[in-house]
Amino acid sequence: SPEIWQAMIGHLRTAEQSLGQKCRIFMDLGGPKIRTGDIEPGPKVIHIRPTRDDYGITVIPARIWLTSSENPSSVPDDCAAQFRVSESFLKCLNRCDEITLTDARKKSRKWTVVDITESGSCVESIKACYVRPGTAIQLKNGKQTPRVQTEIQDFLPQEGILCLRKDDMVLVTSDSVQGTNEERDSAGNIIKPATISCTMPAVVTQVKAGESIWFDDGKIGGVIEKVEPEHFWVRIHHARPEGSKLRSAKGINLPDSQLNIAALTGEDLRNLSFIAEHADVVEMSFANSVTDVQLLQEQLKRLNAETLPIVLKVETRKGFENLPRMLLTAMRWPCCGVMIARGDLAVECGYERLAEVQEEILSVCEAAHVPVIWATQVLENLARKGVPSRAEISDAVMAHRAECVMLNKGPHITEAVEALDNILKRMQSHQRKRRPMLRELRLAHLTT
Repeated sequence: SPEIWQAMIGHLRTAEQSLGQKCRIFMDLGGPKIRTGDIEPGPKVIHIRPTRDDYGITVIPARIWLTSSENPSSVPDDCAAQFRVSESFLKCLNRCDEITLTDARKKSRKWTVVDITESGSCVESIKACYVRPGTAIQLKNGKQTPRVQTEIQDFLPQEGILCLRKDDMVLVTSDSVQGTNEERDSAGNIIKPATISCTMPAVVTQVKAGESIWFDDGKIGGVIEKVEPEHFWVRIHHARPEGSKLRSAKGINLPDSQLNIAALTGEDLRNLSFIAEHADVVEMSFANSVTDVQLLQEQLKRLNAETLPIVLKVETRKGFENLPRMLLTAMRWPCCGVMIARGDLAVECGYERLAEVQEEILSVCEAAHVPVIWATQVLENLARKGVPSRAEISDAVMAHRAECVMLNKGPHITEAVEALDNILKRMQSHQRKRRPMLRELRLAHLTT
């Protein structure tokens, strides 16, 4: 929201003054991203699991946070789950007290109080348990009968998931209905196929039988077998052997379909006035045609932002094929650039062809003297887990041929920035753009 964006910009400007360095703000127009709709929620149950060794012996008990239903607090990082209970129950707890319950499987379980604070209490469980709303918990003290009892308050259900396997049929609908898994009779025959809606109903009438469709960044793939007025049928041909999980709000790619969709959504147009006032660069997602580029330029002129640099994000096969013509239009603007958005682009063009496609984009942009941003999953393992893979180090080296590299967020983003800076500095004397510099090798000075 604009309020959050404004706060982020404020923090950045403060950091600029503190460090004496200038940092440019890039803001993205989300564009017409097609996503999966809502999915019917799962059951209201939470599985509590302690850590066990190879012999099944608990080595680290599972930690659970109990907080007041009247004044709930946030769950600590070391707790696997949080449950809301009555405040009167919490006030009766002492360290080392035992809490008993019967879980959803009718198994008797015991929790031990290990910490008490003003905002809640932490308990530990050495055995796995399944907890659902309304579960009665009792406070015991030695051999005495239960002296205090309460119930676990209501909580959100599990996230809805469709489990799709190879050769499954999926019904993609334009209706705003919750997705559901397939239903089978006692003999294993399908009586109702899996169903999922999409966030852009207009595409349902624009696809054709025989065209491919991909879900969730290419993790699940299929072919459209039949198209009807309000839905179409998809036969899954790419999924994990044990089944792939599809969640709501995941991307849908239709690389073979000729879609007639406006490049700027209503939300984009509403956000553009804020971007024109506060951003240093505006990025256009799913730039597919000359008309798309012209539309953005017209909107910026309307906002008196004729000098705001624009970046065309190449994310689709159509955008790649139309890139030369889009560049000629964008280059009439005072400043422009191109982003190789390799996530959707890999799905649209195929992973096998991605290397060729990104090479062609680099070549075309170099010939046009247009700067390029190398994006998507650069040093992703390092940013998220703290340890890079060998493949992503090589990918970061390849990124040196672009003018800018984009990193995704993660808990180890600082280490990722430092590693990328180190890699790019080392590559400066080896290569400039796509040309090797043929510098003197350090190996030549090694003595035997």
